[in-house]
Amino acid sequence: MRVRAGAADGCAGRGGPAGHAGVGGAVGRAGVGGRGRARGSGGARPGARGWADPSYDRRVSLFRVDRRTELPVAEAWRRLTDWSAHGALMPLTRVRVVTPGPSRAGTLFTARTGAGPLGFDDPMEVVRWESPADGRPGGRCRLEKRGRRITGWAEIEVRAEHGATRVSWTEEARVRGLPRFCDPLLAWGARLAFGRVVDGLLAGAGRR
Repeated sequence: MRVRAGAADGCAGRGGPAGHAGVGGAVGRAGVGGRGRARGSGGARPGARGWADPSYDRRVSLFRVDRRTELPVAEAWRRLTDWSAHGALMPLTRVRVVTPGPSRAGTLFTARTGAGPLGFDDPMEVVRWESPADGRPGGRCRLEKRGRRITGWAEIEVRAEHGATRVSWTEEARVRGLPRFCDPLLAWGARLAFGRVVDGLLAGAGRR
């Protein structure tokens, strides 16, 4: 199975509610094995109906990781939504799924990062679940962060594209107490880390 990197677009701007994340975000590399270019770009916030109002408060960090894989859409979806496997691919992180049964809207899970008193929880809830079934050409999942320290959301999307599968992971996060001028660095680091997580999940790493 081969995984090829697509464009990994991320943006992390500063400012008030007049606009969204601005041009000039972090420029880094987030491809497979560290290859592939990540560009700062103006962007808009993906919502339930595609791209939402760009006047959304931009005091956050936004990034996106795109990949192209030869896995079937259903298999790519299954690997990307294996929440426990996410923890195995993030340093010092464990993921505990709270809600029994298969993932669906309302599923709750918590990522615990760190050790002892230095650790913190990142609880999340699945608020949108559209699996690639019943004839759908792709799938989309939206997560909302419910923690006190980290807030925001993430969207995972898979779709068929020219005989392969296109994967997109988009995330917007805010760390409470972190100065806004740190947003570009936060977005760059998160894009790099999650790029490696997506690569590992698609390769089948972290599965138990």
